[in-house]
Amino acid sequence: MKILDGKATATQIREELKVEVKDLVRLNKRVPGLAAVLVGDDGASQTYVNAKVRDCAEIGFNSELIKLDASISEYELLKKVEELNNNPKIDGFIVQLPLPDHIDENKVISAINPTKDVDGFHPENFGRMALDLPTFVSATPQGIVELLRRYQIKTEGMQCVVMGRSNIVGSPVSILMSRNDNPGNATVTLVHSRTKNLKEITRTADILISAIGRPGLVTKDMVKKGAVVIDVGMTRVDDNTKKKGYRLAGDVNFEEVKAVASHITPVPGGVGPMTRASLLLNTMKAYKRKEKKKFMR
Repeated sequence: MKILDGKATATQIREELKVEVKDLVRLNKRVPGLAAVLVGDDGASQTYVNAKVRDCAEIGFNSELIKLDASISEYELLKKVEELNNNPKIDGFIVQLPLPDHIDENKVISAINPTKDVDGFHPENFGRMALDLPTFVSATPQGIVELLRRYQIKTEGMQCVVMGRSNIVGSPVSILMSRNDNPGNATVTLVHSRTKNLKEITRTADILISAIGRPGLVTKDMVKKGAVVIDVGMTRVDDNTKKKGYRLAGDVNFEEVKAVASHITPVPGGVGPMTRASLLLNTMKAYKRKEKKKFMR
């Protein structure tokens, strides 16, 4: 069994980006800028956004963290999105989800300029991804694919089962795994809460990707011997033995499944760091597109 180390791989990606940024500085060019909008005080969201800010500082990106009160109106949030759309120093930005109940997430996502949508959630970017056109792929699916690529996991002709059908992970990663590319060219089955005979289906998977958000859902008897297991789940579970009072748990029962898997991602340290690294890659891509467009004028 081999660990697919997302933390180490993400570090490698940041080092590569750091070199690119140093080259920009040496040439007296502007460096990429990433902004994050955080509405409210959700602990998990704050932790995640703060980590993104640290990542930017490490590699030399400019970053801006915009904290807004949970009571902000939808109208005011949309105004802030429009400000960022028009800010020439910001190449990409994200609005951290989830948003308060009184705000329509789809409306906010759709208001983001697709050329700055480095989270890859805008309908235009999702559509371009589905058509295999150049675009921003949402960070978690892109992180999964990049992890498979860097570990040289064979995907062509493999049976891939994706657990979960969200627009953020399950649906896009199922498309990416089936596209004519490398990684890709897998035969993909997408399962969800209404799927019958779940265990029989997951046991066919050469590559099993779980994005359900139910701790310990995937057990040893659900996994084919030698399968590659990607655990996207990350749920806070109460744990009095931990200083913070909780631990992070994945969808996969790691101790059980590692006995049969050929490769497996840990939680934490697997897909999570790759998601953050992918956001940085998308920001650099947005920067390069913008600079190329400026040069061609």
